[in-house]
Amino acid sequence: MILAAGLGTRLRPLTHVMPKPVAPVLNRPIVAWIAELLKEHGFDDVVTNLSYLPEQIREVLGDGSDFGLRISYSEEPEPLGTAGGVGKVRDFLSETGSFLIISGDALTTIDLSAMREAHEANVERGAILTIATKRVDDTTQFGVAITDDEGRIQGFQEKPEPAEALSDLANCGIYMFRREIFDHFPPPDQKSPAGDDDQPEGFVDWAMDIFPSLLDGDIPFYSHEIDAYWNDIGSVGEFVQGNLDALSGAVGIEPPAPAVKDGVYAGEGSDLDGVKVRPPVLIGPGSHVGSGADLHGPVVVGDGCNLGAGAMLRDCVVLPGAEVPAGGLVVGGLYGVEADRPLG
Repeated sequence: MILAAGLGTRLRPLTHVMPKPVAPVLNRPIVAWIAELLKEHGFDDVVTNLSYLPEQIREVLGDGSDFGLRISYSEEPEPLGTAGGVGKVRDFLSETGSFLIISGDALTTIDLSAMREAHEANVERGAILTIATKRVDDTTQFGVAITDDEGRIQGFQEKPEPAEALSDLANCGIYMFRREIFDHFPPPDQKSPAGDDDQPEGFVDWAMDIFPSLLDGDIPFYSHEIDAYWNDIGSVGEFVQGNLDALSGAVGIEPPAPAVKDGVYAGEGSDLDGVKVRPPVLIGPGSHVGSGADLHGPVVVGDGCNLGAGAMLRDCVVLPGAEVPAGGLVVGGLYGVEADRPLG
C-alpha cells in the first residue's frame, strides 16, 4: 500500500498547489519513483489511499500499467490518520500473509527485497511487524525507535532532544506487517488520542494506537536498519535537498532526460546555446534559457520553464512552468508559482 492521503502541511506553500506525493524530484513525482521501486522488488498489486487533491495522484499513477503494476484506490473524504487508511482496506491487504506499507512521499532507494527477507526471519521468531529504520544525526526531526541488542523494539521517542534521545534510529514509515496486525486495531467507533473531537470513524494512528497495543501485549516486532538513502521530504528545505542529492548521484536514481554533456541533462526542446552551465544541471523539456544565463549546479529546472537572459541559478529547484525574469537571481532554495505569486 502506498500512503498518499496526507495534507502535507509542513511542505506548504508547495502543497497549496499539489499533494506531497506529486512533488517533483528530478522532474518526476515522488510517487512515480516509489511505484518503480515497488515493481523492481517484485510487488505487483498495490492500493493507494487518496484524500487531498486526489485527481493529481490518479493522473500520475493511473491503473499502474505504466509501471508494470495493478493499482487500485481507496478514497478518504476525511483523512483517517496514519493507520486508519490501512485499516479501511484490510480485506485487500489480508489476501496475503504479509504486506508492505510505504509512504508516497518518501524519497528512497531502500532494498525492499532485503527487508522482505528480514521480515520473514522476524516472523519465524513470532513477530508481526518489521519497521525500516535509519540512523540520523538530528533526532529532533524524527520519531526514533528504541531497540534491544537483537533489534526488537522496546519503545519510541517522538523527536527527542539529543541529550534525552535513547536512540538515533529514525522510523522511516516503511513497514512490513503480518495480516494479524488487524487484530490490534481498535473498534471503528473508538476515539484515537491522536485525533480531535471531530475525527471520522475509523481514525487510527500507528504511534498512539497500534504500537502501544503491541508493546503492552508483549507482541514482538523488530527494526530493520537500512543504509540506503531516505528523505521523508518533511519541509521545503528537505525537498530541495532531496532534489540536489538526487542530481548529484547520492540517491541512486537517474535523471529522466538525455545527457547533453557530462553532468548536464536537457529534455526535448530545451536550448542551452549561449548559456554558462556548471554541472550537475537538469533542464526539463520545453524550457527556454535566455542568452547569458548562468546555471551553477546543482540546479533542477522543471518542464516548460522560462529563464530570462542573464538569470543566475545556483543550488536550487525551479518548479514546472515558472518564469525567472531577465537578470533574476535564484540561490539555495525553491522557486515557482503559487496562484500567480512567486513561491520561493
